[in-house]
This record gives sequence, structure tokens and C-alpha cells, in this order.
Amino acid sequence: SIIPQNADKVVYYLAVVMAVAPAILLFSVIPFGPGFTLFGYEIKPIIADVNIALLLVFAFGSLAVYGTIFSGWASNSKYAFIGSLRKAAVIISYEVVLGFSVLGVILLAGTMSTTGIVQAQIERGVWFIVYQPVAFILYLFCMLAESGRVPFDIQEAEAELVTGYNVEYGGMRFGVFPLAEWYLNVMALSAIAVVLFFGGWSGPHIFGPLSPYLWFLIKMFALVFFVLWLHWTLPRFQAKDITEIGWKIMLPISIVNVVFTAVLAYILQ
Repeated sequence: SIIPQNADKVVYYLAVVMAVAPAILLFSVIPFGPGFTLFGYEIKPIIADVNIALLLVFAFGSLAVYGTIFSGWASNSKYAFIGSLRKAAVIISYEVVLGFSVLGVILLAGTMSTTGIVQAQIERGVWFIVYQPVAFILYLFCMLAESGRVPFDIQEAEAELVTGYNVEYGGMRFGVFPLAEWYLNVMALSAIAVVLFFGGWSGPHIFGPLSPYLWFLIKMFALVFFVLWLHWTLPRFQAKDITEIGWKIMLPISIVNVVFTAVLAYILQ
């Protein structure tokens, strides 16, 4: 691949790593099923079963934008730089809404552990989407914004910015960016949505011992399909419209939803 002559080569290469690493790290806090015992050893299908799992999700999600910013800055291209600034504006606008949408689930479950949230839904016998339909809709929009999918893909608007922040990349370095955004991020955020709103691995035991793991994958890929369907259906919004929707509409709705959820959690105790 060809590297721009005036590019900052260290940051240019670092941007590729920063784009894909946070997307991979998101999978470390996702429980794909219940633990099981094998040859006397307890095995959990989760890498990091910690009490602050959702906090790590926000941390990893916030790091992902640095890959976009680094690529736009290091490429020494006005198109790439404008695209990276657009991406940063979208992330700043929707990270707050994403936090408030997840906060309602934390109030209901009483924990930030992803495993604990699934267990709370199993014990109640009700998925949290029943209590939090508004939060799920907000999360879905934020997921589209975080992954840079239509209608929030203003950072790579072909008609305005060629391909946006990664226009000066070629070969596999170019391919890493859509790999991280289109596939890894969408799959990871869909899996987190399954944990938060759809009971994780809970479901009828119709597949035998593999039922919990198959149900989790079925729910996750159903959400992935839905996101890709939206991607190929909706038109692209303008940059100013995206930020206005985030700050003026979604943020107030998310705050009201948190207040309502706090009252609901108190009643359900």
C-alpha cells in the first residue's frame, strides 16, 4: 500500500491498531453463556467477569474514536481530517445518551456486571426490554452512531469526503477500518444489547446442553441482521441534524427515562 509522503508515519500506523483493538476488547466482558464444569474445572465463557464490566464497555467504546482521529490527523489530508472531526462530534453527542440508556438497566439489575445483569433477568423471569423499551430504542440509535452506520456515517460520506477519514489508506490497512466498524463493533454492541435487554443466554432448552449458547448467538445475529437492514434502508442525515437530534431530543428523553426507571426500580424492590 502507498503511504502519503507528508504523513506522520508513527500515528498513521497507530491509528490502525487503535481502530481495531477497542472493538476486540469489547468481547472480553461479554458472557456468551453460563459457566460449566469440565474435568473438575469450572469454565466461564467470558474472559473478564468483573463487577465493572459496563464501565469497561464505555471505556473501550470511547477509545475507538481515537483510531478515527489519528487516521484523519496523520494522513495530512483535508478530507480525512474533516471526516475524523465529524466522527468525533457524533461520538461526543451520543456517548452521553448511551450512558443514560444503559443506566436504567443498571438501576433495575443493581449491578454493572454483565453476568449479573443476565442473572437478574433470569431470576425475574422478564427481559429488561419489557421495562426499558425506550432505553433499547435509544441504545439502538447510539449503536448505529458508535459503529458509524447509516444514517450516522457522515465521517465517510462518499459524495463529500471521498471515503472520509481512511481515504489515504490502502491494502489491508484500509480494510481494517471497515472490519472494526462494520463487523466487530456491530457484533460486539449487538451482543451487549442481548445481555442488557434480551436476557442473554436465557431461552427454552430445545437444543440440549448447547441451548444457552445457541440462544445467545441467535439473538446476537438477529440484531446484527436488523442493524445491517437499517444500514441499507435509511438515508444519511446531515451532520448538523445528527448532533441536534442527539443533544436536543435523545438526551432529554434518556434523562426522563432514567428518572422513570429509578421510580420503577424502587417499586419493584
